[in-house]
Amino acid sequence: MRDPLPILPAAGPLTGSVRPPGSKSLTNRALPIAALADGTSTLTGVLDSDDTRYMAEALRDLGFVVEHVVDEHTMRIEGRAGRVRADSAELFLGNSGTSIRFLTALVAAGNGRYHLDGNARMRQRPIGDLVDAIRRLGIEAACTAGNDCPPVEITTAGLPGGTVTVGGTISSQYLSGLLMAAPAAQGEVTIEVTGPLVSRPYVDMTLAIMRDFGGLVEETADGDTTRFRVTPRPYAATDYAIEPDASAASYFFAAAAITGGEITVEGLSIDSLQGDVAFVDALEAMGADVEYARDSIAVTGPPAGGLHGIDIDMGDFSDTAQTLAAVAVFADGPTTIRGVAHNRVKETDRVAAVVTELRKLGQEVEEFDDGMTITPRPVTPAVVDTYDDHRMAMSFALIGLGADGVEIRDPGCTAKTYPAYWDDLAALCAGQGGPVL
Repeated sequence: MRDPLPILPAAGPLTGSVRPPGSKSLTNRALPIAALADGTSTLTGVLDSDDTRYMAEALRDLGFVVEHVVDEHTMRIEGRAGRVRADSAELFLGNSGTSIRFLTALVAAGNGRYHLDGNARMRQRPIGDLVDAIRRLGIEAACTAGNDCPPVEITTAGLPGGTVTVGGTISSQYLSGLLMAAPAAQGEVTIEVTGPLVSRPYVDMTLAIMRDFGGLVEETADGDTTRFRVTPRPYAATDYAIEPDASAASYFFAAAAITGGEITVEGLSIDSLQGDVAFVDALEAMGADVEYARDSIAVTGPPAGGLHGIDIDMGDFSDTAQTLAAVAVFADGPTTIRGVAHNRVKETDRVAAVVTELRKLGQEVEEFDDGMTITPRPVTPAVVDTYDDHRMAMSFALIGLGADGVEIRDPGCTAKTYPAYWDDLAALCAGQGGPVL
């Protein structure tokens, strides 16, 4: 492990433009959908990162042809019309939550015995609700450690179809996995969701990609129950362009807000499939200006002292909660972040980790079950622990742009979703201070 990375404060407002890598959420949805399609699909703008490599390699282990063409951001997938070639597989997914959850549902449509596992942290991350839903659809499925966490064992002769009811608090990734696998079932699949959906924008993203690949999904609502009825037919092979990652874009939008600069993120728009573009609305509420163009979004930060504390529910774009916590350090009053209890079972307990590291940096923070209140104080120099969580490293680096003495431990953990993060941040900071790489 390399030494901690010191972050030098920006000497002035950061200005420029950046195009983040492709969306992890879109890449790790498009890959399994293309594998279930009838024919060969080409994906452009693919994210090349640890998480997406786990997904691609697992699909290869299941017998699909998944290969890079032209460069690492273009992939060709030979779909098998809803069939899984391998009748057994040992799939290791590291700490990629999307990979293990989406593939747990996908292999239920196979014909054989499949074992899915991950690293030590993955073995602490819940997946029991998804496994239980698959079991209720007629598949032999179990968390073999008996704790509702991976490893997962699936034994199946195909997904028979049917109806399954799940609670609205079920992870959006569980629901997305069930939805994406459903067209490969032997009969119609109906998923009934009772109560409000957690992280609804991520479900909408899944539905949009399914439909782009020809999936037939009918959504209806009856009181507090939402029903998704999926027709059993293979997806159609599609050439699909993946837009830049909105979660990754949040770091550059935040850098503009913190330094009073102007940063444009190319490739995103107000019509993005990704709910995390709502992060710029939070910055606007804090005092930043936001400008939308057809294929870009620009954020201009206020002069020093112009950021305001806010009270916000971030349940629909919780992957950017750590980024907002970094911005809150430079506000003129308290910021309360709510609705992110599910962040406790991500790569780390992201609520507790953020609270711990902000306090280490001298901030006054009150922690509660689903969030925190941050009361800004002068920043105390410290080495920030990142808990093998890419978002901890990327977000807390931003605090170093506005205050002396911030160092980031294990900066290489950003490879999980954004291998070039430090290079892109340094390019924006060139000539104005910035990361010492």
